[in-house]
Amino acid sequence: MKRKEVIGQEEVWQRLITMVREDRLPHAIMLCGPQGCGKMALALAFASYLICQNREGHDEACGECRQCKMLEKWGHPDLLFSYPTIKTPNMGSEHKPVSEDFAEEWRNMISRSPYFNIEQWMTEIGAENQQAIITAGESDELNRKLSLKSSQGGYKVSVIWLPERMNIECANKILKLIEEPPSQTIFIMVSENPDNLLETIRSRVQRIDVKKTDNESIQKALVGKYGISEDDAMRVARLANGDWLTAVSELSADGENKEFLADFQSLMRLAYQRNVRELKHWSENINSYGREKQKRFLTYFLRLIRESFMYNFQQPELSYMTSQEEAFTANFARFVNENNILQITELANKAIRDISQNANGKIVFFDMALQMIVLLINK
Repeated sequence: MKRKEVIGQEEVWQRLITMVREDRLPHAIMLCGPQGCGKMALALAFASYLICQNREGHDEACGECRQCKMLEKWGHPDLLFSYPTIKTPNMGSEHKPVSEDFAEEWRNMISRSPYFNIEQWMTEIGAENQQAIITAGESDELNRKLSLKSSQGGYKVSVIWLPERMNIECANKILKLIEEPPSQTIFIMVSENPDNLLETIRSRVQRIDVKKTDNESIQKALVGKYGISEDDAMRVARLANGDWLTAVSELSADGENKEFLADFQSLMRLAYQRNVRELKHWSENINSYGREKQKRFLTYFLRLIRESFMYNFQQPELSYMTSQEEAFTANFARFVNENNILQITELANKAIRDISQNANGKIVFFDMALQMIVLLINK
């Protein structure tokens, strides 16, 4: 994997490269940062750089040498991955799940994109309702593999994704590995919650904080990867707030968000007209969505209410909307102000709580629609 596949994060990348060039690379690094900032992308690109046989004088892996070719499908024997796993029904009672049990799923996922989260990984292995951990079996397997000499004579790189999910037995064994690392071994940990790790582990790794990805880098990547306009890309980047996963999600949810915008517009217009009959039909339509989609609509509702309120201040840098949303808000914003913003927000939050507690959707949304009549009058 080459550096150019990492979105932004030039400062962190140069710091990593400089440590190699100045021969002060620590044997254990921990990349820490929020979801979607590119920690794993950095880890994969840096691991590729360390293993590349033509890296001297370059800022990234060459992508052409024998080592890089072996890395294309992430099957290089000197690159070891550890990540949270689950116990499947076909595993024996004494078996401790290890990463190798899910190697095919893992390689498939990181080959598609170096940007992913634990929920996506759980879906990949069909374990959405289970708790994934890194077991002591993983540390034993890692110890065995690292005791072998490098197959290619260079670095052996161990990438540990979400080390905070190690159970205590595994964490203690990994600690011993870090304290007495095998020759030419580099550990790269990728963590979102480093405070959940043993203090003794945190004290023995060099922590590198990865900030949220800057908007300009996300905008450029969106334009390049998805061919959208620069204006739309910047709007999505601002909504994403430094999280590439959110940016991609915003694009994939574009159709649903357009549907939600139409529902939002319909609610506000019917409430302003005091059209109770049509508001009843509106609530029945929203009720047909199913509970998870209903909650997504209410979350969208809250966001657009917030943006409408902020629009009144006429400061574009405070507003995060698509062009379609802004076109509607330009005329609607005056109906959301200090006289009703808190009541509307509480109304939507109450609806979310009610839906989450399996309340009757028709009643919840019809009541919400009727109360919007009063709240818009009180503008």
